[in-house]
Amino acid sequence: MTLQEIYQAFEERNNAAELGGGAKAIEKQKEAGKLTARERIKLLLDDDTFVEIDKFVLHESQNYGMQEKRIPGDGVVSGYGKIDGRLVYIYAYDFTVFGGSLGRSNAHKIVKVQKLALKNGAPVIALNDSGGARIQEGVASLSGYSDIFYQNIKASGVVPQISAILGPCAGGACYSPALTDFIFMVKDKSNMFVTGPDVVKTVTHETLTKEELGGASVHATKSGVAHFVGNDEEETLMMIRELLSFLPSNNMEDPPLVPTKDSIVRESPELQKLIPDDTNLPYDIKKLIEEVADENYFFEIMSQFAQNIVIGFARLGGRSVGIVANQPAYLAGVLDIDASDKAARFIRFCDSFDIPLVTFVDVPGFLPGRDQEHNGIIRHGAKIVYAYAEATVPKITLITRKAYGGAYIVMSSKESGADVNFAYPNAEIAVMGAAGAVNILYRSSNEAERQHAVDEYSELFSNPYRAAEKGYIDEIILPRYTRSKLILALEMTANKTESNPPKKHGNMPL
Repeated sequence: MTLQEIYQAFEERNNAAELGGGAKAIEKQKEAGKLTARERIKLLLDDDTFVEIDKFVLHESQNYGMQEKRIPGDGVVSGYGKIDGRLVYIYAYDFTVFGGSLGRSNAHKIVKVQKLALKNGAPVIALNDSGGARIQEGVASLSGYSDIFYQNIKASGVVPQISAILGPCAGGACYSPALTDFIFMVKDKSNMFVTGPDVVKTVTHETLTKEELGGASVHATKSGVAHFVGNDEEETLMMIRELLSFLPSNNMEDPPLVPTKDSIVRESPELQKLIPDDTNLPYDIKKLIEEVADENYFFEIMSQFAQNIVIGFARLGGRSVGIVANQPAYLAGVLDIDASDKAARFIRFCDSFDIPLVTFVDVPGFLPGRDQEHNGIIRHGAKIVYAYAEATVPKITLITRKAYGGAYIVMSSKESGADVNFAYPNAEIAVMGAAGAVNILYRSSNEAERQHAVDEYSELFSNPYRAAEKGYIDEIILPRYTRSKLILALEMTANKTESNPPKKHGNMPL
């Protein structure tokens, strides 16, 4: 063969490999309202930056006639590229090839990408659209999943790991996304479950659709498995790009600094009226967060799950910060099992990647009740204080209204390791509210005596001055100065160095 013929033969092979399962399979993918693996990668990455590796890998299975069905790439498209000019590694299951099922060969492809990401310090993005383990390969397929999970765990806290569920994700396949930092799903298109509807019906006699069992809405609102839900694939992939803009490439780098024209000393007079005079009336904490953030932009995470606590990313003075805030507009901002889990994992993520934490506190306590106690609110609530105390990043706390009892302690109090603690003049820092305290202290008193006691208790504790006198609050501030006070505190703590006692690892209450 001439050199030209060799080149032409390569181009033919290359084009064939890029067709995956072929034109008919691609057409079927389109009819299901889904993009192909390559279209997804093209949409997610910067133009002309994707470099594919292992395009010609083939499986080695000899069972069930598989030796006659060998397709280059073997159902996974993998490689590296850039997002906003920054290196990322990526792999996408190709549903047009054997339903995107995982075999030993394409598992090797995924593991190769994971190892490269770890060695070179860049995020890993997984685009999932797979029927699960390749049945024809038996235990070899399960071995492939084991290798992937192992690499997920090794990379945890070293490089950001992001999973997008863009179709089915069932059985053991669910655990790789679950081990990553953030999970994205697509409304009405993606689902995740360990056991599918048919197995559920056989075992429990429940009849459920895939959407009812493990659709995006279920995981976004009930299970807390999904962090983000997009209306379609394009929106979901753009949300991944947005998330990465707040994150460093690895645990040794700082998050990107984004220049802002938003003045550091900008005042917010409207915040003076945000919190109602009546301490029992709700207000939306997200209005406060958005008001103080650069360009008034807050990137919320898990917006539909455990809405009594708000988490997400913002920028203050151009720097990425992780926000944790009680939400008085939902269940009065109490802490419960789901809110505790939601906050604790986010706190630990921010600490892993050196993202400062800003906490807004308005918490009347932990949610009371038999269900909460029986399901372990003690164990789950302990996760928050563990996460905050363990975190060595800068930690800035602002008490906007109520900070009662154990909930005050766990919400990044001075005693649990916060660097700077602010409070508004209306803040109430006490063991409990005045009425509750009086009910205990003055059980046998008449109504007039009890009311006098309520007024007295309120005078003593329904303000931040007792805490400030003891140094538990560093500064009492007016709401309109919130933005500048937070930014100055973050600048002051920017070079913070702190380390925990030498140990293999702590034993977090799980």
